[in-house]
Amino acid sequence: MAAEEQNDPELLSLDTGGTMTDTFVVDHEGNYTVGKAQTTPEDESEGVISSFDDALGYWGTSIEDSADTLRGTVYSGTAMLNRLLEREGEGDIGVITNRGFEDTHRFGRGIQSWVDLPYSGRLHAREHEHPDPIVPRENIRGVRSRIGMSGQELVPLYEEEAREAVEDLLDRGVRVICVSLVYSYQNPGHERRIKEIAEEVMAERSVDVPVWLSSEQNPVRGELPRVNSLILEAYAVDPSREQLHGIEEALEEQGNDAPFRVLSSSGGTISPDHDWLVETMISGPIGGIFGAEFLADELGIDNLVCSDVGGTSFDVGLITEGHYPTRWDQSLAQFMVNIPMTAMDTIGSGTGSYVRVDKASNRLEVGPDSAGYQVGVCNEESGLETPTVTDCTAMLGYLNPDYFLGGDIDLNVDRAEEFIEERVAGPLDQDPYETARGVLDIVERNMTNELNAMILGLGYSPENYHLVSYGGGGPLHAAGYTKNLEFRDVLIPDWAAAFSAFGCATADYAYRYDHSMDLLIQPDLSNVDAVATALTETLQELRDQAEDAFDRDGIEIDEMQFDPAVRMQYTGMLDDLEVTIPREIWSGELTAEDVVDVIDVYEREFERVFQRAAQSPEQGYTVTMAVGTGIAPSPSPTLPEEDPVGETPPEAASRGEREIYWDGTWHDADLWEMSKLQAGNVVDAPAVIEAPATTTLVPPGFEAPLDRNRIFHLQQTDQ
Repeated sequence: MAAEEQNDPELLSLDTGGTMTDTFVVDHEGNYTVGKAQTTPEDESEGVISSFDDALGYWGTSIEDSADTLRGTVYSGTAMLNRLLEREGEGDIGVITNRGFEDTHRFGRGIQSWVDLPYSGRLHAREHEHPDPIVPRENIRGVRSRIGMSGQELVPLYEEEAREAVEDLLDRGVRVICVSLVYSYQNPGHERRIKEIAEEVMAERSVDVPVWLSSEQNPVRGELPRVNSLILEAYAVDPSREQLHGIEEALEEQGNDAPFRVLSSSGGTISPDHDWLVETMISGPIGGIFGAEFLADELGIDNLVCSDVGGTSFDVGLITEGHYPTRWDQSLAQFMVNIPMTAMDTIGSGTGSYVRVDKASNRLEVGPDSAGYQVGVCNEESGLETPTVTDCTAMLGYLNPDYFLGGDIDLNVDRAEEFIEERVAGPLDQDPYETARGVLDIVERNMTNELNAMILGLGYSPENYHLVSYGGGGPLHAAGYTKNLEFRDVLIPDWAAAFSAFGCATADYAYRYDHSMDLLIQPDLSNVDAVATALTETLQELRDQAEDAFDRDGIEIDEMQFDPAVRMQYTGMLDDLEVTIPREIWSGELTAEDVVDVIDVYEREFERVFQRAAQSPEQGYTVTMAVGTGIAPSPSPTLPEEDPVGETPPEAASRGEREIYWDGTWHDADLWEMSKLQAGNVVDAPAVIEAPATTTLVPPGFEAPLDRNRIFHLQQTDQ
């Protein structure tokens, strides 16, 4: 966006990906600027400071001069997930569970053997493999105890066994003890007693080891995902707090003392000091969905596909009828977890994906491993010798070798061509340029298939949806992965490179708490009084938890708005739906009449989501979960507004010409500086629109008009 005379940064949002660190900075009037820098995995604060300074440079200022005006910072990233994927977390974790359940974590479920594999891998049993357990079997102890599914005590806790289990784990040198018992979400008494026993033992030994309870972290149904979530908190999340505090301290050294928050997978932002951070593990990719939701609301779009092309992955989410679903059956690195996550699918096709020739089949293979922040062999300083997707795009003329990250990284196109020819094209006995284009065809076809499968799986078709393309590689590949799908429109914001960070900027301060329930509502509604009482009690407890969290963060309770919700289903159904209880219904408690009104809200939501499914009120209803979210407003951006001018781009925006390879032919493409294009301009093909943080390809058969909100509309002209 064009710089104002005075821009005082008010909100800084961050997205630290595996390749790049993006910053999105909002000023006191809602204007924004975007920055980008290489991610620095060893110390993320270095990449954050560089990216923030890069963003402020477009406003003619610097961190030293402007950091003190910030009112808040929101972080998102993949550091925690990468720690898990690369098995670089901290071990020495002890687990206490019910006797007979000691192998739950190790055995897992069948789905864990294939859940994160690409489509081709799911078809072949030879590729199915359970993830290695994080906690070794010898660090898991079982004690006799049993709570029933309704919360009743069936077998008392054998306290002496619990004491022996604690002593044994302490002897083994564990640094944290995780306690997860069957149905503890219904009755946490046995878990709490084990914690008391552990504290007694540690007092006797003069040691201090944290004891974490699954009933406190996430009291929801699912024994395997509940223990997995607790273990991941200890293994990958808790060690990452040091990185988060390092970023916070680096900003403080620049004169900023504003609150530092972390984006959660359910949509709010929470303190890095929050007891449980496991739901922030995939905050980076999910930020884009929240940004897309904001965009859809502002533009009046009901159905929107969110597509994020990063250095390591292609992430896709759907907003249908203004709604994006929340799932509890998600996986992290093949481990099933039961934390609330915005529904999103991921495949390992990113701009940094390695390109090889399979020696057995003599076919091209792309990914799933990636060069990440090292980019490719075209980045000589990386020392890489295996080419990547970025090397292919560079040698086909799509990237400006002198303008990658604004010139911070020089791309050696000759080196990319050398390695593509030697390692890929040569073994296949093919032309290197046709081979490079073939690599992109494979990558973009995989993306196309993923989009099509997600949309068709809901009973819709691409013609029902708009698509927004973002991430550093989204604008570069959008034409390729959308050309065979007839979307209503393809949107590319000029801030696409930092769109996930933009999504963070749209998020409010929010703490969400969930509690599984099994409340059956009879078909004749004869027991709604009892249901109302049980729901009121649980929702009030969730509200108290949210208030405690805001109080700990120093936010006035009066500023908090409490949004209660339930998850419901027709009794006997497999899928439940989350239903927000309207504010006119919730007054701090629920009556029988209120429960009837909530049922009406559920049935309207059911009809909207499952348009072709039959409603079944004759089966009665089941309330499966109570949800309570405390929300406080935070600064947020606004969409830019510019008066459209003529269709012809100004001469000042021209950067000359460059040859690009498309459909087996070289074309002379016009080059344009993105920031100098004006609202109303139409970029005709073939063209490349360049910016320091991203590149937009407009190949033959396309055009890209720029609207008043600085959003390009990539449109096919040869249909």
